[in-house]
Amino acid sequence: MKKYPKETAVGVFVFLGLLAIVYMSIKLGDVQMFSDSHYHVKASFNDVTGLREKSPVEMMGVPIGFVDKIELDLKNQKAVLTLSIEKRIELLDDAIASVKTSGLIGDKYVKITPGGVGDPIEPGGIIIETESAIDIEDLISKYVFGKV
Repeated sequence: MKKYPKETAVGVFVFLGLLAIVYMSIKLGDVQMFSDSHYHVKASFNDVTGLREKSPVEMMGVPIGFVDKIELDLKNQKAVLTLSIEKRIELLDDAIASVKTSGLIGDKYVKITPGGVGDPIEPGGIIIETESAIDIEDLISKYVFGKV
């Protein structure tokens, strides 16, 4: 008797299992392969303490992208963020980017306050108006030691 039908069934089952693992890894890992549904803009901040790559970018409480890269500009002494924004969202050059905290001690994210009358920011452009993160620990230590 030949065992080819059993071996073939096992092979197909293993192949389908591997496909399922790859699919779930891509979906759960939020990997964007071969996708050009986002464009990049840069923003410079004095302080981005607690912000990480892949942190969300929100506008009016709705996620519109993520932080793609965090770099240090030693010449200007700034932290430069590269933000990946959905193409369906058009940012204007008078938009304001702020580093905010979810709740009192939650994760950091970038909040975009939309502009009203400016020109559209082109892909690769710069958001000029920024607001850095508020350091809660620094505020508490100033209050405790009477420096407020």
